[in-house]
Amino acid sequence: MRAAGQVSDEQHAAFRKAQEEFQPRFESITSQITEIRRSHRDALLDLWKEQVRSILQPLTADIAREFPDPQVTAWLNDVNEDVATRRRRAIEKESDFTRIYRVNAILTHDDHAPCPIVVENTPTMSNLLGTIDHTFARGEMLHSDHLMIRAGSLLRADGGYLILEARDVLREPGAWHVLVRTLRTGRLEIAPPETVFPLAIPSLKPEPIDVNVKVVLLGESETYYLLDEFDPDFPDLFKVLADFARSVPHDEVGILQYAGVLARIAKEEGLPPFDRKAVAALVEHGARIAADKGKLTTRFGRLADIAREAAFICDKRGERVVSGDDVRQAVRRSKHRADLPSRRFREMLVEGTIRVQTTGREVGQINGLAVLHAGPLTYGFPARITATIGPGSAGVINIEREAALSGAIHTKGFYILGGLLRHLLRTDHPLAFDASVAFEQSYGGIDGDSASAAEICCLLSALTEVPLRQDLAMTGAIDQVGNVLAIGAVNEKIEGFFDTCRDLGLTGKQGVIIPGANAGDLMLREDVVEACAADQFHIHAVDTVQDALECLTEMPAGVRDAAGWYPQGTLLGLAVLRAWEYWLKASLVAERPRAVTDNVPPRRAAASKKTRSRKPAAR
Repeated sequence: MRAAGQVSDEQHAAFRKAQEEFQPRFESITSQITEIRRSHRDALLDLWKEQVRSILQPLTADIAREFPDPQVTAWLNDVNEDVATRRRRAIEKESDFTRIYRVNAILTHDDHAPCPIVVENTPTMSNLLGTIDHTFARGEMLHSDHLMIRAGSLLRADGGYLILEARDVLREPGAWHVLVRTLRTGRLEIAPPETVFPLAIPSLKPEPIDVNVKVVLLGESETYYLLDEFDPDFPDLFKVLADFARSVPHDEVGILQYAGVLARIAKEEGLPPFDRKAVAALVEHGARIAADKGKLTTRFGRLADIAREAAFICDKRGERVVSGDDVRQAVRRSKHRADLPSRRFREMLVEGTIRVQTTGREVGQINGLAVLHAGPLTYGFPARITATIGPGSAGVINIEREAALSGAIHTKGFYILGGLLRHLLRTDHPLAFDASVAFEQSYGGIDGDSASAAEICCLLSALTEVPLRQDLAMTGAIDQVGNVLAIGAVNEKIEGFFDTCRDLGLTGKQGVIIPGANAGDLMLREDVVEACAADQFHIHAVDTVQDALECLTEMPAGVRDAAGWYPQGTLLGLAVLRAWEYWLKASLVAERPRAVTDNVPPRRAAASKKTRSRKPAAR
């Protein structure tokens, strides 16, 4: 049976019985072997850890002694434990895994260094907060680690000052929000940049960092007021407001400062030196830009441009020192490059296309003064203003406003004109006339109130039929009681009318009427000053409308007496009389003549009823 390879049933039963008796013993032996293997593995691992620790402990102990900080000690202990428990296979394969233990010092401070002052010219959200870079190798996913964390401006300015341009911060998406949040909480959270990979999820989230930084925002006053009104955090975070003046006093200190700035520009840019006359010419130009009595502008950028061009002119002449003539020529050249509209306007004046009179007298017509701007430069030119009047009840009409060409300030000035007219006349009856005032040959928008003084003089000329001198131009604002108020660009306006008079022919009688408050702001061109000194051009400074009327009409304007009446033979007295006549004519349209004459005010009963009170006493 055995030779045939067959097992009997009795043998199979015996084998099964022996197997069942041996199975528990086999399992026990297997369990013992497994335990021995586990114990051996644990013993080897413990030996590995003990050996690793014995090697690393002395090394890390030196670092811990050099940097006795609890966080440093905890980090070194974590390094030891990580190497001992997780880096065995990396060590066995001799692969470099030390990158994960390298320190990324994103910010360092020297103990003796001054506090940092950081100027951020590109305040994007990443540049302010910092960022986490990414690498992308072929066949791999987007990857980043702690060594790719980069500090931003807020962290680099920790313990110091961060200077930002307010407009730049507001223009960058999210920048203002993260800036305010960091300042409010005092904790900086570095975030990864927005990525074009929609499936890439950053695996790092650095712990927030406590920061102490002072942020200085630079900007216009309008930006400050908008933020103060609409951002509830802004008043609490930015509590110190500092206004920088656009001018400095025109005194010895201011002149020395100008000279110092000019010397620095010449030194830094390799320009030739400037003599004292060149410095004086730049000071004069600075006073002209400031356009304020006793002030010099602090817009040194414009002055630096003039200085550079003056140095170029000096070099072209082959000289080694910049003179005052070089500076003045640079100023003339800078204006000439941008004065094409002004030159074209003057050409049309000479050709007669634009009608402006600089001689003679006209009723209801006056030369006002306006300006146009070409970048930072301003040019003045005359604007013919006319007024017409007749009986009616519409009052004074501003044609510019009716044509939707009047700006808000010009409209306000025109309403003030109406108030001043009532103040000057003070009639016992309503003002019953229709009058219109217009800027002739002006087809664009008009704004500003600097023509309101000229408009009231023009309107009174139309009312009284007293002609105004056309060889005088006028500028100035008014109030409701007749004061002539200061305006801007007075130098440019005077020069604009002077150029017009010179182009059309100087007569020796032409000039400009300006507010007395602007007299100290004058800083005119040399040719204008020379013409005034030669009695070829005149500048009249007035304080009231009455003074201006006397210059324009060469007749007394009139002052009220104790009874409130203007003397006869005065301009305002005639204006009161003509206003009464217009009221009389307007009344005759609706009533019978007898009823009207019966209603003549007793205080005006100086003429007979046959003449229908043509000559009432002037008031």
